[in-house]
Amino acid sequence: MADSKSYYELYRRSSIGSSLTDTLDELISQGHIEPQLAMKILGNFDKAISEVLAEKLRARMSFKGHLDTYRFCDDVWTFIIKDVKFKMDNAPNVEAERIKIVSCQAKDKP
Repeated sequence: MADSKSYYELYRRSSIGSSLTDTLDELISQGHIEPQLAMKILGNFDKAISEVLAEKLRARMSFKGHLDTYRFCDDVWTFIIKDVKFKMDNAPNVEAERIKIVSCQAKDKP
């Protein structure tokens, strides 16, 4: 039975998503796979990463910074935060000059 539920494609822009996309592009250009298969693989990636992050991730983190920009469009919040300090469980603190947070409405489970 096919899964008709759609998933956000946000994680395709992560480092692992970009690596997967680059690899699939190379396989297509070399004639090893068809573009339709690559799209199916990316769909499976979207589903798998969303489910794993929702079900298995239990780490906590807090952060402080200066809100530079925010916007809400098509049910998606985007925040740009500057001079950010992260505090994480069992890890050293991390600082960043600028971060971008994208927040989407969770989709209901079937």
